[in-house]
Amino acid sequence: MKALVIDDEGLARKRVINLLNRISEIEVLGECKGGKKAVEQINEQKPDLIFLDLEMKELDGFEVLDRININSRPIIVLMTSQSTDACKAFDTGACDLLLKPFKDERFYKTISRILKSAPREVVNIENTVENLLRLYTGKTRNPAFKIPVKQGNKTVLLDPREIFYIISSGYYAEIYTRDHKYVLRESLCALEEILDPDLFFRIHRSAIVNLDHVKELIHSEYGEIDAKMTDGRLLHTSKSHKKHFLEKLGV
Repeated sequence: MKALVIDDEGLARKRVINLLNRISEIEVLGECKGGKKAVEQINEQKPDLIFLDLEMKELDGFEVLDRININSRPIIVLMTSQSTDACKAFDTGACDLLLKPFKDERFYKTISRILKSAPREVVNIENTVENLLRLYTGKTRNPAFKIPVKQGNKTVLLDPREIFYIISSGYYAEIYTRDHKYVLRESLCALEEILDPDLFFRIHRSAIVNLDHVKELIHSEYGEIDAKMTDGRLLHTSKSHKKHFLEKLGV
């Protein structure tokens, strides 16, 4: 089964491709960062399966689907950060809708359903489903996934588990670990999509924290809280994120 990944966020594409590369029955044909190129590639390469982001600047996902001109329509998995897209999404005949940021387990449940419905000559269904179940029960997550950060003439492959917190700085994200600060030209929204939601939480529009590195909660007289990280830095939690943040911490 041949797949094409379409998303205008580079890290989001990389994450989906990394997840697909673990499935021997699926071959990744390529990736597209824009809607016009996606239409061209779908019409030329005729993939069996496409992963399509709905929120793209050039052409959105719905416009891409409207412009496809091939006899055999691929299996469509839509990806979106807007839950309001759900009704319209399924009107397109999509197999599934992944709401960003989604967990690895959720992704592999979608893959499992797709492979179960594929012809037996295409995939060994029993072995595939057994392997996927092992993946999304949490026994084998994706420890090999790294965030590439360019540093001069080299690229650092950063293990997400080493991250303490991430701060938005204009068009850049500042990633803090125990010993370093890395600057990456990516939005917090893009990083939030690829980070494990069981480990990372966005406490403010300008800050994502690693829950394992939240050392203390500092309460103010006005019901607000700051998260004190293991390196001593205080990060403010917005009122809209406070309740869910406390639930994630079990407080």
